[in-house]
Amino acid sequence: MKIYTKTGDKGETGLYGGKRVRKDNVRVQAYGEIDETNSAIGIARSYISEGSSGSREILNFIDSVLETVQNKLFAVGATLAGSSDESFAVKESDLEYLERCIDHMDEQVQPIKAFILPYGTDLSARLHLARTVARRAERSIVSLSAQEPVDPNIIVYTNRLSDFLFTLARYANKAQGVPDTLWKKDFVPSISPQVQTKLDTKQQENHNHAEQKQPQPKVAAAAVLNGKNSN
Repeated sequence: MKIYTKTGDKGETGLYGGKRVRKDNVRVQAYGEIDETNSAIGIARSYISEGSSGSREILNFIDSVLETVQNKLFAVGATLAGSSDESFAVKESDLEYLERCIDHMDEQVQPIKAFILPYGTDLSARLHLARTVARRAERSIVSLSAQEPVDPNIIVYTNRLSDFLFTLARYANKAQGVPDTLWKKDFVPSISPQVQTKLDTKQQENHNHAEQKQPQPKVAAAAVLNGKNSN
């Protein structure tokens, strides 16, 4: 079987059951963004397998739960693409799984006292990115649900998924001994003396260069004609 089928060369794609729709159809966008979420999670998992340092127990836990979620997202995408296979459906047990994971991890990290910046270890940053992609997928699914029937559990699952990834990102920081970076409402940028000196030097160079480019005064035409100099 060839990878390319050429059936989408005119900007259409097929759903389960054979129905053809445009590739910018809201349903295609919804399951496409679920696929993108799955890929972002895969990037995060790849960092664990690359041998990241930290608590191996926590990292193995993170890898395990992400694998579970990736498999479920594949099924969610199939359902959004029109499959009626009941084995793909989001069940209450799937929602409970995410909630149990969130509760377990939330007990291990510091209580949230302020907004947290999406920052920290490589793994944590990748999980935060996956979280934002999941939020985008959720918005597309909600848009789809306004036009066509969507299993309510899918909306709940994608909503819970972003909470799961947020908590997982914090848990990843804990695994590698990196504290969360809190949002500072009244943040004032700081510049080291060395950088400030470079900026001042550059500013002075620009000023000198601008002065050198100032146009020189022209000798009055009348003075030239009369054979007089401008002095």
